[in-house]
Order: sequence, then structure tokens, then C-alpha cells
Amino acid sequence: MSEHDDAVQSLWPLMDLVTPMALRVAATTNVADLLADGPLDAAALAERSGTDSDALARVLSHLAGQGVFVESTPGVFALNATAEQLRSDSPTGMRLWLDLEGFGGRMDLAFTELLHTVRTGEPSWQRVFGQPFWEYLADHASVGAAFDETMASGREFVLDAARGYAWPSTAHVVDVGGGTGALLASVLEENPDVRASLVDLPETVERGRKYLAERGVDERCTFDGQTFFDPLPARGDHYVLSSIVHDWPDAEAVEILRRCAEAAGSTGRVIVIESHTPEAGSFTEMNLRMLVLLGGRERTVDEYTELARRAGLRVAGVHTTPVDQLVLDCVPEKW
Repeated sequence: MSEHDDAVQSLWPLMDLVTPMALRVAATTNVADLLADGPLDAAALAERSGTDSDALARVLSHLAGQGVFVESTPGVFALNATAEQLRSDSPTGMRLWLDLEGFGGRMDLAFTELLHTVRTGEPSWQRVFGQPFWEYLADHASVGAAFDETMASGREFVLDAARGYAWPSTAHVVDVGGGTGALLASVLEENPDVRASLVDLPETVERGRKYLAERGVDERCTFDGQTFFDPLPARGDHYVLSSIVHDWPDAEAVEILRRCAEAAGSTGRVIVIESHTPEAGSFTEMNLRMLVLLGGRERTVDEYTELARRAGLRVAGVHTTPVDQLVLDCVPEKW
């Protein structure tokens, strides 16, 4: 093989868009669920999934060649361990992340206009979907609900965040932008004397009320349907921002931190939890995702410290969790 061929081979795994899109199509059409009881041919799969049998067969044959699904007989497909992860009941939650009709798939489709972002510095989400990110979720209820579900998935990370701070037994924890309450549920379950408040947009909070009731902890939680750019309820003493600050450019991030600082008063704390430390292998990918979707960014500890300072806070402690999430314990600057 020539030096030229070696160079091409080194690029090839990085340039393929066929396999990633085929995988997302398989997830979106629920093929793995249809194969849960055993092999089926393409005609049967197409009839049950509402797809074209020839096109579906080509997609699945390609994926089988990549180690996803098995095609032991031409045109007949079965699950393997990799394809099992595409089932709706898989604990990995991968189908949720790959579904092109849900939030996860749309998030990836935003990258089709990455060139626009690079040329302008603007998020490409609006160029692809016609509205800024948060407005789109508000106007498309099913995608907004899928976003909430996606943010609540990943039990390991939610538990890690809940255990990533030593909550005092008397704490009243206010989860600001807390989605449907996955983090709060874990905090309340792990700390039976802690009380809590869930703050998010009204529709999300209503889903959170039901979710926390299902977890049996709603009686220790109050619910506030509002934006976090408005004054926050002042009943708490620990205000949590979990995977929130990275969604926003600096000016908005400072404003959110300032609202938390105002509500926390002279004795409260603001706990910032972010899922990606600068040392994490996924830091650069998520940094790019935040830009493309929202105009936000991942940050270093020094950068978070500066945002906190601008919001009237001081970072009193920093540590990482067992799965490398970053936790910053912020107190009023004058402490």
C-alpha cells in the first residue's frame, strides 16, 4: 500500500456519514424492537415499520456488515449484542439518543449546518429548524418532552451528581432548570431529611411533579414553573445548576448565576455541576455541541470561577466526582 493509500485509510473512518445515518434510521424505525422475538425478513420488517422493504434491507445489510444486526441469510435479519442496544427497553437508552424524530436525532442533524456556525459564530440549530433552540422546544411539545426525557436518562450520571455533594440533612435544595426532577429525586431518596424545590418552565415542571410522585418524594418538594432569568424563589439555601451553565454564552450564564446568588442571600450556596471536565475525552465534542445548538460552551475551572465572580459569588471548593463530573461550591463573595 502506498503512502497515499495510507493517508486515505487514516481519514476514511472519520469521513463516513453513511453508517451513522443508517444507525439512526434503524433506531427511528424501531427495527430492534420488531426483532426482539427472533429473525424476520425485510418484507415483514418493512410492513411492521411502515418502510420500503428494499430500502430497509439495504440499510440493515450495511449495518450488519458494520457489526450491527446479523444477516445470516440474505434479506433476513436478527439482533446481536450491539443491535440489542437499539431496543426501546435497553438500559443504555441509546434509541432515545439516536431517534431522528426525537431530540437526540435532531441534535445531531443540527451539525449539517456546522459550516454556517464556523463562518458566523452563530448556533446552527436555528438555521436547520427555523427557530432558536429553546423556542423550538417550547413550540414542539413532543420534542420538548423528548429533551426532558433525554436529560433525565443516564442513571449512573444522575446518581453520581446527586452523590457528588455532601448535602446537609437540613438543606432545602432548589434545582434551577432541573427538568423533570431526576437529580432531585435521587437527592431526596439518598437524603431522607432534605427538602427541595424544582424550578423549570411550567410544562416541564408539571411533568416533574408526576415523575417525583412516581418516585414517592413529591411531598418533600415544591414546584415553581418559571424561567430562571426571573427572580427565583428565596426559600432555599442550596441552589443547584446541573448541566445548565454550559448551555449559555457568558452574559446569560452570569445572569443565571446572579439570580441564584440573589435568592441564596448572604448565607446560601450555589452548586454548579457540569458533566465534562477539561480533562475528559468528550470535552471538545461537547464544547462544539454547545456552540452548534445554543451558542454555549464548556469551560475550565478558571472560566467558571470568573463567571461566578461577575455574579457576586466566590468558588469555595472544586472537586470531581467518580465519573468525572465537575462540582463547584459557590458562596457569596463577601463570605
